[in-house]
Amino acid sequence: MGDDEPLAHPDEFPASRATLAWRRARLYGDRHRKLITIVGATVAAAVLVAILWGHRDEFATAISSASIGVLLAAAALQLVALLARSEAWHICIEAAGGTVPRRILYRASSMGYVGSLLNAQVGTAARIAALRRSSPAESPGVSTLIAAEFPILAVEATLAALTSFTLVVPLGLPWWLPLVCLGVVLALSAGLRHLALREGRLLWSGLAVLRSLRGGGRLVGFVLIAVFAQVFRNWLLLHAVGVDASLLDAIAVLIAMVVLTQLPIGPSTGAAAAVLILGHDGVAAVAAAGVLSTVTGIVGGLTFATWAGADRLWTHRRAQRVPREHRQELPEKPQARLPSPGPGE
Repeated sequence: MGDDEPLAHPDEFPASRATLAWRRARLYGDRHRKLITIVGATVAAAVLVAILWGHRDEFATAISSASIGVLLAAAALQLVALLARSEAWHICIEAAGGTVPRRILYRASSMGYVGSLLNAQVGTAARIAALRRSSPAESPGVSTLIAAEFPILAVEATLAALTSFTLVVPLGLPWWLPLVCLGVVLALSAGLRHLALREGRLLWSGLAVLRSLRGGGRLVGFVLIAVFAQVFRNWLLLHAVGVDASLLDAIAVLIAMVVLTQLPIGPSTGAAAAVLILGHDGVAAVAAAGVLSTVTGIVGGLTFATWAGADRLWTHRRAQRVPREHRQELPEKPQARLPSPGPGE
């Protein structure tokens, strides 16, 4: 080793090994995403069954105590939330220069919900892929569509940070932690706003909705509709199974659901979030509310996806029928007459 060769810092090799391990873990996760989701969902369901096994009679009673009217109302609120979030997505894409018709964009958004049954990231990828496949000319590029997700996530994260104090008592968190979360989220939102004002890179056009007060106000309004629909749905189902929960409890459960959705635990998210936040009020009842939240959420989402499939089929058949009718309406071309033979022929 020469005298002028700098010595390696002792922390560089561990950092390199940690980075390499992180890349390998991400690569493994991308390759085996379905397997990880199946295993995670199975393990989460097994843990919940083990917790509820001694309270299975109470769980069954709580499940059966919810009326059909309440379940239909919860499914309808889920549908309202999906439609409001789809409109927020439409606002972001429109501001980014996309000219996708609202009808086509809503159909793509419904495919995102189907993908989110496996994982939140799968849902986002499925929604973007469906939009690019159905309307490649009118929709922005993939990088712009990915960036267009961030304004919605920023509004949702700000709302979660503002109400994160609801997690302090159930989870035993320090009182100052919500303030730290709020500061971090506001700083990130300010950074997004700064990037949105920059021009020259196609990626930043996905943040264009943050450049105007009108566009940002409409975005916040529809995200608020989606969030309030989810909060009221949680509150409705908790009361339906006999849990005397407040709106703040319903907000805390929603925050826990959003966080747990990032994990590969599948449909067990609702019950796990309810037990995590309100398990001290009775594991069986709150788990029943979480299960009903998952079931009604699936019903509302599949209703949205069913409409999208039916609308796509109707549009396709209509497009095929119009040219056929157009051909039938065209006048028949007169046939040319052959010259009559002369008398000597």
